[in-house]
Amino acid sequence: MANGVKTVLLLGALSGILLVIGELAGGSQGLVIAFGFAVLMNIGSYWFSDKIVLRMYRARQVGPEHPLHQMVTRLAQRAGLPMPKVYIIPDPSPNAFATGRNPSHAAVAATEGIMRVLSEPELEGVMAHELAHVKNRDILISSVAATIAAAIMMFARFAMFFGGSRDERGGGANPIVLLAMMILAPIAALLVQMAISRSREFAADATGAEIAGT
Repeated sequence: MANGVKTVLLLGALSGILLVIGELAGGSQGLVIAFGFAVLMNIGSYWFSDKIVLRMYRARQVGPEHPLHQMVTRLAQRAGLPMPKVYIIPDPSPNAFATGRNPSHAAVAATEGIMRVLSEPELEGVMAHELAHVKNRDILISSVAATIAAAIMMFARFAMFFGGSRDERGGGANPIVLLAMMILAPIAALLVQMAISRSREFAADATGAEIAGT
């Protein structure tokens, strides 16, 4: 419960930073644009984040005949979760992640690299950790946080340009304030995103250990 409240507060902080940058960059019009952009990103993250991420990684879905699918099936049953879709990513680097908007619409993916370097018990522990993110409903939170943080960084890059244009017309914000925002906003967004990730990772470690039976 404490982690859930903390996550809501941190997501609110990310959105607030985005709105402040929008206001500094374009006044009331910039504030409205930033708000609209935040709403669109949240909607997009909710409905399409899993498809976007999996397509970006060129992930290939595997069926019940694949050993990874069989492993995830056992773990999902042990966790009391709906069976997620299972994907293999053609990448030699060791990595795995979960995505989707809720446990009923989730997917887990593992790279070819991690399947080569880990033993079966080790890989089972990794996949249990990813299923813990699904069970704890972290996957949507992470997607939304990452999307808004990326938007903050993008808005900050344009703040000086648009703010400078307004200043030349006599109605802009102080260039020093804009420069400070351009430097500090991405740092703030990164720190907030990291805080969300850490709090959820600790919870996923505990839940993953329960799912794996360790």
